[in-house]
Amino acid sequence: MVSSEYVIGLVSKGLVGGLTSRALMVMSDQAKQLDDLQTITNNTLTGLNTLQGWYNHKTGLWDTTGWWNSANCLTVLADYAALNTIQKTNINIPDIIQNTYEQAQKTQISAIKTLDVGRKGLVVSSYTRIPKISIPKGSKASSKHEASTRSVISRRGFDDFLNDYYDDEGWWALALIRAHDLGVQGLGDQTYIQAANDIFEDMRKGASPCGGIYWSKVTDYTNAIANELFFSVAASLANRMPNKQYYVDIAVEQWKWFKGSGLINQDMLVNDGLTDKCKNNGGATWSYNQGVVLGGLAELYKATGDKSLLTTADGIAKAAMSKLSRNGTLYEGCEPNCGADGAQFKGVFLRNLMYLHQVAPMPEYRTYILNNANTIWAKDRNVTTNQLGVTWTGPYTTSDAGAHSSALDALVAAVAVV
Repeated sequence: MVSSEYVIGLVSKGLVGGLTSRALMVMSDQAKQLDDLQTITNNTLTGLNTLQGWYNHKTGLWDTTGWWNSANCLTVLADYAALNTIQKTNINIPDIIQNTYEQAQKTQISAIKTLDVGRKGLVVSSYTRIPKISIPKGSKASSKHEASTRSVISRRGFDDFLNDYYDDEGWWALALIRAHDLGVQGLGDQTYIQAANDIFEDMRKGASPCGGIYWSKVTDYTNAIANELFFSVAASLANRMPNKQYYVDIAVEQWKWFKGSGLINQDMLVNDGLTDKCKNNGGATWSYNQGVVLGGLAELYKATGDKSLLTTADGIAKAAMSKLSRNGTLYEGCEPNCGADGAQFKGVFLRNLMYLHQVAPMPEYRTYILNNANTIWAKDRNVTTNQLGVTWTGPYTTSDAGAHSSALDALVAAVAVV
């Protein structure tokens, strides 16, 4: 590989004749970028290999983290594969995708989510293994949104990637859409996109009287993340399904509601949810709430060409980069004790900032992504195991598959923009 030092050396020796000084500077900058790309790619490949140390081939999930977190682990693999289809790696990403598709939905556990008031309403997921039971054909989940009523779905595990929480379903739909984009052989990319569409149709059933959808099938809470995911899935399907207008109409309607719901506050940050009276509840501005909406807006822009979507996305992105950072590095308010759920949040923002940058490049986005990736590797890495932690500004304390994959999202984003 040609290095910047090599180019400068040639110039000093008079071996690069006939080139203007500007051309030489451009050549040097390009060579330096190649060096940076190689370093970031090597770091990312190391991180991907480390992530697979948590992968359980039997369950198709990543141990030490939760159900929805595993969907994000799958997404980071698919995103990397989309960027580096010819990059050699000892990770067979198509095999992992297919195995996860086949095995993950067989998992026999139920999920319960609560909001930890003491930690700014941080989501805490818990999982309980349940016995396998047969469900009569035609059985459907309860349509009642009462905490005392458990749906049929919660008693049968996660068949078809469905459970009681619409945000969980949205994460898996997006992961399967990214799997579809790779055109993976075997089960086939149409299998993945159809599965994502089936999840989307289940999400549509969760209509809230506030507008949008509920967080879950067992509570009355209308929150930001479930609605952002519903929006992003609709917009993503619009760019991939033959009946495009069906999804465009839903995505446009969902975005119109979301923008006018009050969830986006005066600082251009998204709060956690709405009150029973359908007003902004002033909840925490978690980083993933600033992220998912960026990906949805980027997808809807691709589907419609409406540039106003990018203007709003830019406002949210820059507000988050400014107000949720320490020295240019993303920082979550719960650090370092964010639990398995909170540890996943920051990578979601960097991933979706990458998606936005791919359709509307901004030098600020690129600088921010690269700074986060470099800071993680330098300050929040176990140098023995190459595990990446939750506090990107350091120091490294501990990690699990969720926290590691979240940091890995930043590294993959850096590969995309360098």
